[in-house]
Amino acid sequence: MPRLFGNYSLAPRSKNVGVIGVAYALAAYLLWGLTPIYWKELRAFSGLEILAQRVVWSLLFLAILIAIFRQWSAVRRVIGSWRRLAPLIVTAVLVSFNWGVYIWTVNAGNVLEASLGYFMTPLMSVLLGVIFLRERLRLWQGLAVLLAGAGVVILTVSIGVFPWVGLSLAVSFGFYGLIRKIVPTEPLVGLITETTLLLPVALVYIAYISATGTAVAKSADLGLWLLLIGGGVVTSLPLLWFAQAAKRLQYSTLGLVQYVAPSIQFMLAVFLYGERFTNAHLVTFACIWGGLVIYTVDVARIYRRSQTMVTPPPE
Repeated sequence: MPRLFGNYSLAPRSKNVGVIGVAYALAAYLLWGLTPIYWKELRAFSGLEILAQRVVWSLLFLAILIAIFRQWSAVRRVIGSWRRLAPLIVTAVLVSFNWGVYIWTVNAGNVLEASLGYFMTPLMSVLLGVIFLRERLRLWQGLAVLLAGAGVVILTVSIGVFPWVGLSLAVSFGFYGLIRKIVPTEPLVGLITETTLLLPVALVYIAYISATGTAVAKSADLGLWLLLIGGGVVTSLPLLWFAQAAKRLQYSTLGLVQYVAPSIQFMLAVFLYGERFTNAHLVTFACIWGGLVIYTVDVARIYRRSQTMVTPPPE
């Protein structure tokens, strides 16, 4: 079983890297899928105030983890190296943009639109993996991606409006994951560096809304404050798990597993929040999950074949 926050011991890595990577990916996407329930409890706050508070409490939570795992020297090495720091500046901007758009969309009552964005994200991940990482798709994997893509196109056309929110979410998180995969920085160290880079902006914004009397947090009750503080954990944990998965899996594989999160968001939007469900949504859902099943079966088939080709060691 993978550790909750990743492997920071000196023990050899497990041979079942792919299985561990999938476990991390599923944990991240399951939690991301359920986050609309959490963020809707904070709808009294503006999206920017939630975003600023997320940065502050995420940093505190990550600092505790860094202290537990004694990773402060690794953080200093990253901050002291422009070659390592520069990509994390880019990822910090990308993830903060993604957070802000997502919170605004959910609290505006458009969970279905947010789920469309994350339905597009796996396709973006597959595309980026093929273009930048030279990852190759086998025939059935390519067909799975095309089937899932067809579902997204059907839903987009049926809405009749250019999906700028969905594309914003897909492009920002797609490139975030790509850069985090290729940057040689441990997930926990990279995430606390990103959050630290965002902290000055978050503090300036909190100070501004406090001075102008528009900060909801100043008059919030204990329950809302606990939700704000817990937002640090809800923000950081899935990103840590995602980064661990990205280090272990092909980016195209990671992209296909990612359909778990928007599917959960999709069901929440329709069955919990009563957002409009059409035949186009049904077709999209069937195409995407059909593609995911095809992709998963093909990967499992190749894995079993590789296992049978391994020669057992002599006794």
